[in-house]
Parts: sequence; C-alpha cells; structure tokens
Amino acid sequence: MGMTLEQRFDLSGQVAIVTGGAGLLGAGYCHTLSAAGARVVVADIDGPAAEALAGAVTKASGVKSLAVRTDVADQASVRAMVESALAEFGRIDVLVNNAALDPKFDAAHAGSHASSFEELPLEAWQQSLAVNITGMFLCAQAVSRSMLSAGRGVIVNISSTYGLVGPDQRLYAREGRPTEYKPVTYTVAKAAVIGLTRYLATYFAGKGIRVNTMTPGGVFAGHDEEFVRRYSARTVLGRMAEKEEMSSALLFLVSDASSYMTGANLVVDGGWTAW
Repeated sequence: MGMTLEQRFDLSGQVAIVTGGAGLLGAGYCHTLSAAGARVVVADIDGPAAEALAGAVTKASGVKSLAVRTDVADQASVRAMVESALAEFGRIDVLVNNAALDPKFDAAHAGSHASSFEELPLEAWQQSLAVNITGMFLCAQAVSRSMLSAGRGVIVNISSTYGLVGPDQRLYAREGRPTEYKPVTYTVAKAAVIGLTRYLATYFAGKGIRVNTMTPGGVFAGHDEEFVRRYSARTVLGRMAEKEEMSSALLFLVSDASSYMTGANLVVDGGWTAW
C-alpha cells in the first residue's frame, strides 16, 4: 500500500534540528515542521530567542520543542547540542543546516556593509566561512552517527541564489549614500553549500540518508521600497518571497514527499536565476 498525500508530508514522531532556528526564516521552518508533527530542536546562538521560540512552537502545535543555545562554528557546542537532542528525544531524523551570517540590507542595517572586496578584512572572511560552511560540516558530522545507526535521516542545507550567481550589487546602491556591497564571503560560502550537499549525498549512498540543498531567493523582511522595487524587477514572478513560501518548500524536502530526491538543489527564487 502506498502512502496517502497527507502521510507523505507527515513528520509525526520524528525529531528535527533547525540551526539558526530563531532567525527570520528559521522560526518559520520550526513552526512548519512542528505543525507537521515533528519534535523540533531550536538551535540558535541567541539562547533566549531560541527559548522563546521553542515555547511558542510548542504552544502553537502541541508538540514538544527543545531550545539549545548553539554556536555552529564551535565543534564542542555542536556536539553538545546533538547530545541534548538525543538525551531529550532519543533520535534525530532531520537536520536543517540553516544558520548563517547573512548581511542584511533592511532599514535596521543601513550603512553597515561599506567594505569593498579590496578592503574586506581577513577576519570577516574567516568568520563568515566558519559559520556559513564549516558550521554546516560540523552539524552534519555530529548528526551522522545517529542517522547511520538508525539507517535513515534527512539533511537539508540552505544555500542562496547568490551561491548560483553573483550578487547584483546595483540593488544596494543609493544616491547620496556611501556604496554598500553584498560581500564575497556570502557567495563563496553559499556556493560551497551545494558542493557539500553533493558530497554527502553520494557519501551516504545506500545508507538511507538523503541530503539536498534548498536555495531561497530574497524574502521580504521590512526592506525599503526602492530595494523591493529593484529586487522584484529582477524576478520572473515580479516580487520578493514571503517567508511561508520557503517553509512549505522545506517541508517537502524533509518529508517522504521528496523520497526520490538526494544530491539535488531545490531553487525557490521566483525565477531570479532563470534569466
């Protein structure tokens, strides 16, 4: 007997770790996975925010959620997070590698990205790669033993359209203001995510562990009108994404609805990279 459509998307009894779980998209991922029945581990470097979100997720779905303060760039912190998840729930079925240093260009961060490529400090390069790609390596490595022993698991690594194409720096220019840039570190790390996915998918061949990438486009989060206008003009669908549109795509990737996918990259960008 095949599964019903509802069963394909059902995560009841499963345990899902979401890194960067208290962030802009992470919070939506946590709520969505919990609503689908998963016990969610909210892993975030901001401990109080993780606690608050875990409480809200538990209240909304009635399914228990766990908050763990985690620095994904710190191996000991990542290992402790995985141990906490196993101690609390006894299993790990899903890892969503979402934590990232993503330079934001909303009103709250205006003027904070003035470093050109020529002037970018080495420390900024190293910190970004430590979180945005080394962190994914450490988290995947830390959950791998549990998934291998169970003979099943799903890992989703979150990339970006800027891992597929270079940033359109024109989006960030404003007349009368100092020039700002989306930094090189973001594109380099997000491109590396796709390579990590392909490596892990083939490494775990025959072991019951599926590994895929999800590549979001720009999600509206209080950007100024000029940015929204310029960004929207670059997309085929003519607008920025809503958070929920990323959460539903993620649910597809972590559930049995995508059971014949591994090593793939699901691009959810409104057509940005299609032209």
